[in-house]
Amino acid sequence: MPTYEYECQQCGNRFERFQSMKDSPLTTCPACNGKLKRLIGAGGAVIFKGSGFYATEYGRSNTRCGQERPCCGRDTACERPPCSE
Repeated sequence: MPTYEYECQQCGNRFERFQSMKDSPLTTCPACNGKLKRLIGAGGAVIFKGSGFYATEYGRSNTRCGQERPCCGRDTACERPPCSE
């Protein structure tokens, strides 16, 4: 459930309210009964982890290539990943 921020048009009172998305916006100020305006907030951030979107792709795999581990079907180690032909 998101947190909405409101500001009273009459007294300037600003407050936040934890509401369901299905709830109607508040219309009257709890301090002075004036008209409220719902403000646009920053919202919650979405955090993407790893190279993919799905939970199965979050972790790092052990198939990283580099000096210690060859990749791209080579028999010798690469100078730097990703391997270049």
